[in-house]
Amino acid sequence: MTLPRTAPRPARRAAVAAFVVLAATVPLTAGAAGAAGTRAVDAALPYVCALPSGEQPATVRISATLPDRAVAGEPVRPADVTTTVELPEQAVTDLTALGAAGVRAATRLAVGVAQGEAAAEAVWRGDTEPVPLPPSGPLTLAATGDVPTVTGRGTHDLTFTAGSLTVDLAPSTADGGATDPASLTVPCRLADEAPDGGRLAAVPLGTDGSGGTESPSGSPSGEPSASGTPGQPGGGDPERQGERAPKVAEPLPGGGTAERAAPTCKYDAKYPAGPMSLNAYITGYANVNKLDGAALIPPFCTLITQGEPQFEFLPDFSGATITQHSTADLWYQQRKRTPPFQATFLSFDFTPTKATMVLEQTGPMTIDSNGFTDFAFTSTDTYVRAPITLRVTALEVNGTPLDVGTECRTRTSLASPEPEPEKYPGDHLILHGRGEQNIGEPATGYLLLSGGPLTGEVTIPAFTGCGTADGENLDRLLTASVSGPGNYVKQIQGQACFVSAEVLNPDECTEDAQPKKIPVAER
Repeated sequence: MTLPRTAPRPARRAAVAAFVVLAATVPLTAGAAGAAGTRAVDAALPYVCALPSGEQPATVRISATLPDRAVAGEPVRPADVTTTVELPEQAVTDLTALGAAGVRAATRLAVGVAQGEAAAEAVWRGDTEPVPLPPSGPLTLAATGDVPTVTGRGTHDLTFTAGSLTVDLAPSTADGGATDPASLTVPCRLADEAPDGGRLAAVPLGTDGSGGTESPSGSPSGEPSASGTPGQPGGGDPERQGERAPKVAEPLPGGGTAERAAPTCKYDAKYPAGPMSLNAYITGYANVNKLDGAALIPPFCTLITQGEPQFEFLPDFSGATITQHSTADLWYQQRKRTPPFQATFLSFDFTPTKATMVLEQTGPMTIDSNGFTDFAFTSTDTYVRAPITLRVTALEVNGTPLDVGTECRTRTSLASPEPEPEKYPGDHLILHGRGEQNIGEPATGYLLLSGGPLTGEVTIPAFTGCGTADGENLDRLLTASVSGPGNYVKQIQGQACFVSAEVLNPDECTEDAQPKKIPVAER
């Protein structure tokens, strides 16, 4: 590769190095909360997991670092959280039957957080590196990740208790390809014999960091009892439990938290809602193989026109196939794109570099679902196809802005292997999700309405338009450093809001018809 002979400025030299690591994010590790010290949590708990072949016992080891004590009103951040799942040998047999040689996993552990009788729930999410399947014995998966902070509202001890666990598996063949199906969701429940009901730890809370002290009445000193009557423990108005419950805040990239860290996601006069309109947030990671890293795409808005499901019944009416064709658009400030998002990288000499990027939709986005139901159990495979280009809009090297021009982008859409090129011509990203649901129970995996994980593989095309007329042409450098095939993508869609309902569902929608659920990216 030959660069122009014009001698670059020092900042420009640093930028060249920084571009080599474009899209390799640098995660920040959050420290444990509490000034007085920390305690280690290490619990091995029995679970029962529903494998494809049936329910099997499993062992789940949960480790974390918590503060010895904390201050009421200040967030407690569990650190160094690892969820290690040991699935029995039958899990290996089930995966091998799909043609898998290895597997990657993501875990979602429901953790109850409580103060007295007021309780909330946090989800401790983690992900693993690819793991080869063992020739015999159990399958061990160790998942790590940032988890929500918890803020106590009084001086009762803040307790953490393990609950249900979901393990999302992405098996792969010996040559790195996807199996069929490409993903499996394994729900697990805490076994009845789990010691102390799965309780992990209790953190004393006080107003000065010394931990709570109980008054003779049984209430923490200075804190009314739950009933509102001094000296009367427990009870209380159930409708006010949420006001006293610990406050849970999801993590943001870099370890921060916010109650609503997402752009506006609403229909408007330029894009009016129809009779079958949904909106939802999506977030996730995209690997860059050449850099051995992953780029985080923060939550963005999608506006969805849900198609009418089509049913074809079996002759004996014992079941039916279901097909559904829907369309969607990215939507930000009247344009079909994501908001600009920033990521911080490090160049080879550890120079901090901040890039601003945008994903732009260049054609129709389609969502096709195909499933089967026996009217008690339904399984669905969904394929999202979207022509998307990546645009780099700004770069800052060690605090110094570098002009990359206004047209720095991939030449064509990100492209996935298309199994039906005659039916779906052209380059486009393909994401797949599989969902299952028993009637009357929550869905697992991905469904259009409830959301979930969508995975795929993508080729990053060559770049064009990077640089300015009087500066360096960075097209070939970006192409050589970043572009290439086989990049794994995992996106998480949150619960959709059905904005066309006569009465909005408060569990799905905000009062102004935005999606209430903001998903958290999973590796």
